[in-house]
Amino acid sequence: MASHQAIEGAKVNLIPVKRALVSVFDKTGVVEFAKTLAEHKVEILSTGGTAKKLKEAGITVTMVKDYTGAPEILNGRVKTLNPHIHGGLLAVRGNKLHEEELAREKIGLIDMVVCNLYPFEKTVEKGAEWNTCIENIDIGGPSMIRSAAKNCNYVAIVSSPSQYESVAKQLKDNCQTSLDMRKKLARDAFTQTAKYDAAISAYMQKVLE
Repeated sequence: MASHQAIEGAKVNLIPVKRALVSVFDKTGVVEFAKTLAEHKVEILSTGGTAKKLKEAGITVTMVKDYTGAPEILNGRVKTLNPHIHGGLLAVRGNKLHEEELAREKIGLIDMVVCNLYPFEKTVEKGAEWNTCIENIDIGGPSMIRSAAKNCNYVAIVSSPSQYESVAKQLKDNCQTSLDMRKKLARDAFTQTAKYDAAISAYMQKVLE
């Protein structure tokens, strides 16, 4: 089977951050980082506990369910798995077909994702039973991380609180991300999701021997 061919799009270095999706399990430093975004008039989309924490800090947030027009369902298992999220993350900018499809479906671009994952490994380490471990397998988070990382030519993926300081520093003047930073963030993000999947596989290999 032939591999997919590259999709033609705009070749750009600096991308202004106008809309960001912030949804994290580890909330260390997220309020301070979100305040940086808010100071630059970035529209912040969020979900659940993250949205609650940001709102309590006085930060204006648009709930993902309001942005997509689709409610959170199945005890929160489905929140961000929606074309209005992944279309906005994966669209190749400057590509005529992609831009026409976004316009037809009324999908806006998302320039940054701030996301970290459910603590699967910590749940296993605590000796949790199978169903609890399974419930701590993050689905929406890795999906967003991978979509943003794949489209790093245009989208920044911030997948760890340890990255907030360096990203905020780059945003300081004009609220833009460079291609070099976006590529390095994507590298780190794919490393993180690979380790996450490896931990899930190792757990299942062990308990299903």
